[in-house]
Amino acid sequence: MGSVLGFPGADPADAAIGARLRRWRDERGVDLEAMAQALHIPPGEMRLIEAGRAHLDSVQLGAATRHLRLPVWALVSDTRAY
Repeated sequence: MGSVLGFPGADPADAAIGARLRRWRDERGVDLEAMAQALHIPPGEMRLIEAGRAHLDSVQLGAATRHLRLPVWALVSDTRAY
C-alpha cells in the first residue's frame, strides 16, 4: 500500500470487498444507514468500508452477509461457490 499526499492507500482486498458490499447492498435495496446499523458502525465508517479505506473484520463480514441474506463467498470472491 502506498499513499498520495498523506492519504493512506487502499488495500486491494478491502477495496474489492467494499465494492461487492456496495453492489449487493444496492441490488438488495438496503440503504447505507441500515447497513451501518446492522454492522454496529457509524455511516461514515460504512462509506470508508465501501471505498476500500477501512477493513471489515470477520464479525462484521458475517453480519453483513446475514443482513443481505448472502453466503459469505458473495463478498469475498467473484467466483461462485458452486
